[in-house]
Amino acid sequence: MRENTVKNIVLAAVCLALCLVLPFLTGQIPQIGSTLCPMHIPVLLAGFLCGPWWAMAVGAAAPLLRFALFGMPPIFPTGTAMCFELAVYGLVSGLLYARLPKKTASIYVSLIGAMLAGRIVWGVVMAVISSVTGSAFTWAAFLAGAFINAVPGIVVHILLIPVAVIALKKAGLIKT
Repeated sequence: MRENTVKNIVLAAVCLALCLVLPFLTGQIPQIGSTLCPMHIPVLLAGFLCGPWWAMAVGAAAPLLRFALFGMPPIFPTGTAMCFELAVYGLVSGLLYARLPKKTASIYVSLIGAMLAGRIVWGVVMAVISSVTGSAFTWAAFLAGAFINAVPGIVVHILLIPVAVIALKKAGLIKT
């Protein structure tokens, strides 16, 4: 039990570190750098690597820590909504993967389920923030922010994360 806890702490720390570093790499790509959603990748991977609770912690902490260290993403409203969104990504990817059969299709189901749940939570949080601040958050704004503008990131996640999970399973970092 103790060895598993230490392993999960280390894997969660690596994923959190990747959340801090990856935006620097994608930020160098004009026009689409931020739409690749680089912080989402390590959080989703954390769900597969170290389970739902560690991944939820990574997702909730990543935007706060990145703001504290680098001033990005802006903490309000973007960073606040991202904390909830990424926490749900980690939680749902970990919960679904733990409960589904350990087949390749389960990776995709867990990933897509987590992405949908996280984007819905992001929309709910943005709607609450908008109602409190008196700003507008329309259905069109939700669709644009959660799906249309995020298409490059969604594609990258669907292509990259299953390949990474399969490779990590073969390397013995993910239980089969």
